[in-house]
Amino acid sequence: MSEFYLNWFTSDQKFPFFIQYGFHDNDTDLHRHVDFSELVIVLSGTATHIVNTEESFIKKGNVFVINGSTPHAFKDPQDFKICNIMYKPEMLSTAGSDLRTSNGFQALFVLEPLYRHKHAYTSKLSLPIPMLEFVTALIAGMIEEYSHKLQGYQTLLVSRFMELVVYLSRHYEKQDKGSQDNHLIHLAKSLSFMEDHYLEALSLDQIAVHAGISIRHLNRIFRSYYQTTPISYLHRLRLERACSLLKHSNFSITQISHESGFSDSNYFTRQFTKTYGMSPKAYRKKL
Repeated sequence: MSEFYLNWFTSDQKFPFFIQYGFHDNDTDLHRHVDFSELVIVLSGTATHIVNTEESFIKKGNVFVINGSTPHAFKDPQDFKICNIMYKPEMLSTAGSDLRTSNGFQALFVLEPLYRHKHAYTSKLSLPIPMLEFVTALIAGMIEEYSHKLQGYQTLLVSRFMELVVYLSRHYEKQDKGSQDNHLIHLAKSLSFMEDHYLEALSLDQIAVHAGISIRHLNRIFRSYYQTTPISYLHRLRLERACSLLKHSNFSITQISHESGFSDSNYFTRQFTKTYGMSPKAYRKKL
């Protein structure tokens, strides 16, 4: 299996980003992207998309993200034209919390690529013609900027890339509202709700109600996607907040416990020690 690196396409270490049109007349070999993620928009034609060892049919209007560790290839292309946008995953960290906690963003850019690596997963965003025309025009402007590299092109490209991410995330959420069987959108809803309210007293019932599923189904999809429970994920968010406060504040351990969403400082200390192998006091001393 071949391995691709981003510096094969661009040598600019200060701007690790590449965009191009891809025209495929022949099958491509199974390959993986070692150090970048790829957003793929199918602009015309059809092909069979191989992910790991699973195959699925893709056509004009389909959009999906492939993370670096996921092998994929195309076969049987017919008038197949795509746009490849290659980027470092950390580029999406510049997104505001309003986008990072949106259901569509979580599903398309976080959960789908993660799950696709671990399991057979054929879900994909499908853009209707009017929306594809908007995306096609946006892509054309990005490719022109990338080709000419005029002053400020990097700033403009990042701005347009984020505009594209927002647009696709919004449509993903709308597309999945009609599907009661799509686990990703339920998982995305629960994650967004937890990340918005993790400092509050949250119950499994509240999370499940917001996600539109039963507690049993909530537990099931968390174990399937994250190999953990919703409560463990909630504790992780709170403990990450506690680590930040231990590093950047002079709050007492009891204060940090409450500021991180734990109502019991002794329980907080036990959970912290279990996760990090040392007490909060020892962690702060080490820092």
